[in-house]
Amino acid sequence: MKAKTLPVAIAMTTALSASLLVVSSFDNHAQAQEDEFRWKMVTSWPKNFPGVGQGPERLSQLVDEMSDGRLTIEVFGAGQLVPGFEVFDAVADGTAELGHSASYYWKGKAPAAQFFAAVPFGMNAQEMNAWLSYGGGMELWNELYDDFGVDVMVAGASGVQMGGWYNKEINSVDDLNGLKMRMPGLGGEVMSRMGVAIVNMPGGEIFTSLQSGAIDATEWIGPYNDLAFGLHQAADYYYYPGWHEPTVMFEAIVNEEAFAELPADLQAILRTAISDINQSVLDEYTARNNDALETLVNEHEVELRRIPDDVLAQAREHSADVVAELAESSELATRIYDSYQAFQEKVVDYHAISEQAYYNARNPEGDTAQ
Repeated sequence: MKAKTLPVAIAMTTALSASLLVVSSFDNHAQAQEDEFRWKMVTSWPKNFPGVGQGPERLSQLVDEMSDGRLTIEVFGAGQLVPGFEVFDAVADGTAELGHSASYYWKGKAPAAQFFAAVPFGMNAQEMNAWLSYGGGMELWNELYDDFGVDVMVAGASGVQMGGWYNKEINSVDDLNGLKMRMPGLGGEVMSRMGVAIVNMPGGEIFTSLQSGAIDATEWIGPYNDLAFGLHQAADYYYYPGWHEPTVMFEAIVNEEAFAELPADLQAILRTAISDINQSVLDEYTARNNDALETLVNEHEVELRRIPDDVLAQAREHSADVVAELAESSELATRIYDSYQAFQEKVVDYHAISEQAYYNARNPEGDTAQ
């Protein structure tokens, strides 16, 4: 009897241990499900500003709903918790777990970050999203930020922007000489080489600076946001196309340690919500810009002008130099540029027989905006 009892006891002990492991695993999972996280999100935009400022608010709402309140995100506009140009540092040092901004604001920390915001005469929003998702761009972007303790996800796009607001007509390159203009990123460097004095400032300071004469010209985003800022009250001439920013890709930067502390399901919820606003922000700009432009032109009598061909030609030449110099600034910058350029060459070839050919067929008379 004793010889038979021992195996039975061992079996019972093994079964009990397995049951305890299952219970323990269930308890741990249940605990993870019950944990609540309270995050802060800082942005470079005025609180609730149309488009780019409302994207973070939508993100906060989505995460709260999808997580059933287990992860809540309080959104702070520029200047409410930190200044708009200090968003990156705030996320890196843990002042906030999450930030929403544009990567060309960090060119002093990581010059190659400008490739992921806007490249003059570069890829548009559709093309950028494709490169980031399927061309290796997202991996390079995160590699660039590795040393700062943050992760990054693409979180919206402006689409092709406008060329800017000017207090005088621009009929040739000579008319740019000596102008003081707000324009960030690589486009600003190009304009600097064309004789423009570039001034960098957050969006909330643009109107008063233009109205007071502290600057002579500015670009912001496009009609939807420009109308909201009332820029038509401070300048008469509105130029297109936005060669300097064929889109701006907005970024969600996440503190690595804070993200690692989230359970896997909350990590997935956050990624999914950011993916949602990446599309919805672009959709909103596409839907709203035309109506806003009609209001500016028809109700406020804004002078809509096309940038002269000689200005565009010179901007294109300087852009090639500026981008090439940035590509040579580091080994990683070279790899980013090589990846970007290779993808753009491919997509341009295809879009020549798809998007561009269709636009030409749809509008055979060409540019009729003037």
